[in-house]
Formats: sequence, C-alpha cells, structure tokens
Amino acid sequence: MDSEYNPIKIFSGNANKPLAEKVASYLGIPLGQAEVGRFPDGEIKLRISENVRGLNVYVIQPTNAPADNLFELLILLDALKRASAASITAIIPFFGYARQDRKVRSREPISAKLVANLVTVAGADRVVAIDLHAAQIQGFFDIPADNLTAMVQFAQYIKRKELEDLVVLSPDVGGVARASTFAQTIHASQALFVKKRLSPDAVEIQSLIGDVRGKNVIIADDAIHTGNTMLNACNRALTEGAKSVIACATHAVFAGDSLGLFARSNFSEVIVTDTMFVPGREYPSMFTVLSVSELIAKAIYSIHNHSSVSALFQL
Repeated sequence: MDSEYNPIKIFSGNANKPLAEKVASYLGIPLGQAEVGRFPDGEIKLRISENVRGLNVYVIQPTNAPADNLFELLILLDALKRASAASITAIIPFFGYARQDRKVRSREPISAKLVANLVTVAGADRVVAIDLHAAQIQGFFDIPADNLTAMVQFAQYIKRKELEDLVVLSPDVGGVARASTFAQTIHASQALFVKKRLSPDAVEIQSLIGDVRGKNVIIADDAIHTGNTMLNACNRALTEGAKSVIACATHAVFAGDSLGLFARSNFSEVIVTDTMFVPGREYPSMFTVLSVSELIAKAIYSIHNHSSVSALFQL
C-alpha cells in the first residue's frame, strides 16, 4: 500500500514482532524503532528511538501470557503519549484476560474491563482487536474500539478447498452468532453442541442440535485454550456420522499439552492464525496457519485515511 503522502508509524513490543514486521511490510514502511528490553532485576526497560511528535502511531502487541506482554503494551503506550504522538491506536491481535468478562459467581473480578481501563489510561486513543472472546468487550472501552474477525480469512481458505456438504458447528451456545455468520458466508448449514462445563479445564458434551451425518464439519471458535471443548465436539461429530471434521480458531493458545492432543486427534485439519507468537513452537503437519497481517494492515490504512473499517468484514 502506498503511504507516501499519509505517513504511518508502527511500533511493536516483543509479543509478536514477526506479525508487526509483516504488517509494516504490507504497508511498505519500516517498523518503528523501539528498544524493549529488561533491567537487571527483570523489570521492563523501554525507549522509543525515533521522533513521533505530532504523528499518528499504531502499536501492534497481543496480550497473551506472560503478563509482561500486557505490561510492554501499557509502557509502549505511555512512552508514545509522553513523546507527544498526535494519536495512538493499540492493535491487540489477541486480547488477553478476556474470559472473565462478567461475574459468574460472587467475589470474582471482571478482568476484561480492568484491562480495557488500563489500556485507555496508558494512552490509547483507539483499540483494534481480532475476534474478542465476547463481543460486548468492545463496550468496556471508553474510546473507539473495533473488533475485527479472521472468519473472512477462514471462509476464503475453506472456499478454495471446494468441499461439499458443509456444516458449521458451534462448540457452545456462546459461539452461535460467530458460527452463524461463518455458515452464511460459506453457504453451509449449522449445528450446535450444548455443553456442560464440569470445571475450568473439563467439559462434558450433553447434546447435539443439527444433522452432521455424512457431512464435512467445520468447528469454528475464537480460540483454542486447552482444546477440550473442540476435541469433545470433534469426537461426538464423528460418532454421529460426520465425514470429516476441520477446526478453525483465530487464536492458537494451546495451553499445556493441548497442541500434542490435537496432533493425536481425529481432526482432518486444524486452521489457526498468527495473532500469537510462541518462540520455538512447531505445528504438526495437519495444521494450517493463516496470517492476519493483511487484515491488520488494511484496518490501519482505513483508520488512518478515515475510510470504512466495516468493509473488512465482507468476503
């Protein structure tokens, strides 16, 4: 993209620098210079190494574990604000601490709202995320917030495979809206699993709503954490006579040994994106990793030039 007459500055912490470099390359500009290191005691040491006074700046930094990723984002925002940037947009490909978005039981925090407040106070004027765990988290911000979706990338990829008899399966009630939009985009029917959560790490599938017999099933979700929900849904779909099962999830968290569990699972393919970067991680051959760099680059270009962001949701 030509940004010669509309200069854009993009900065990144250490959470996912490869993604930030791809975005900068797509826009045809160098990644902003910032020193993000550590003091001898482990605290984050940061310095913006170039002038940003009066410029519109975009910071690309997911906030997955460890917590240092979140703190790097906050400190980057503070540094840019104190360096007199005209506007600062926080691009958060994976918005961490989002699963506690409401009080289910007494004496629980609403962590998603806390993090939204921290990002705002640190200096962000706008936030862009991708496939938030819950859409209402947009409302937790007192600044403009855009929730992009990688489902368009998934839909384009699935269409190129030219599969027939498609069914998009939501692994839980909370993902019905996402699955519905995805199904309409690829002209597929829908199904739903109703689950009972036994503990934060254990899920029991209760019932299947919809017909999957003889179908190619696509299980669509925002993220794979432990993966228990998806694994159970996959096995149940195959038990019900599904021809094949493909997993689509934007955020490849894969806590603990869950990546190994998926490698040994009955999924014919697992499709994720590069919203997160885990050093040293190697995906099994059944995995396909799609990049969201073009999606983010187009969002930055649209915001910077005051054009429609909603156009990015269309196939």
